[in-house]
Amino acid sequence: MRKAGRVVAEMHSKTREAVRPGVTTAELDAVARGVLDRRGAKSNFLNYHGFPAVICTSPNDMIVHGIPAPSVRLDEGDIISIDCGAIIEGYHGDAAYTMGVGSISADAERLIRVTEESLWAGIEMMHEGNRLYDIGAAVQKVAEAAGYSVVREYVGHAIGTAMHEDPQVPNYDPGSRGPKLRSGMVFAIEPMVNMGRPGTRLLDDGWSVVTADGSLSAHVEHTIAILDDGPEVLTVPD
Repeated sequence: MRKAGRVVAEMHSKTREAVRPGVTTAELDAVARGVLDRRGAKSNFLNYHGFPAVICTSPNDMIVHGIPAPSVRLDEGDIISIDCGAIIEGYHGDAAYTMGVGSISADAERLIRVTEESLWAGIEMMHEGNRLYDIGAAVQKVAEAAGYSVVREYVGHAIGTAMHEDPQVPNYDPGSRGPKLRSGMVFAIEPMVNMGRPGTRLLDDGWSVVTADGSLSAHVEHTIAILDDGPEVLTVPD
């Protein structure tokens, strides 16, 4: 899973370098495909329930699952979430980031920063003996303290020989602490934080999810293993 995670980290690095005003999301998908090809990795997104690309590209008020397309061109001041995945030797990595396109507003910068902080707050809970839902409670606390809302309909998940495994990991406190965390467990933690209300709307393409009120949304994710000495983030460079 470390090997798969490093491929995902490289997909992040190369697509970040390619994000600029005027680039299309299809061009970003091509960059990510190039990384997979060079590293001998398979895509866990391509053809997943019919998804037609190797990354998800979700700009501005789009929360998750945006489909890359030649017709979607990024503009100065946009923000975009890019979600990447890879399979090496049957094991999966999955991670996402949100960044600005050129110069962005201070409000957008703050949204991205707080969403990242909420992810790391959740990761800090990933120690043996803590409880699964402690993760989401920590995410929610950071996001809502900043005046934002957390998406409820889409959540994190366990990951291993499949991209989406049970149990799910909500990004909020569901009212109980859930099962105990144990060394050897691996989860993809992925806060989705809206500047406005938490409501969502699915577009007609059957994939793209946007905020119901049109507000900006940020999405960040890492794949993390719980080890005897604490969490190890797998989707970062070696």
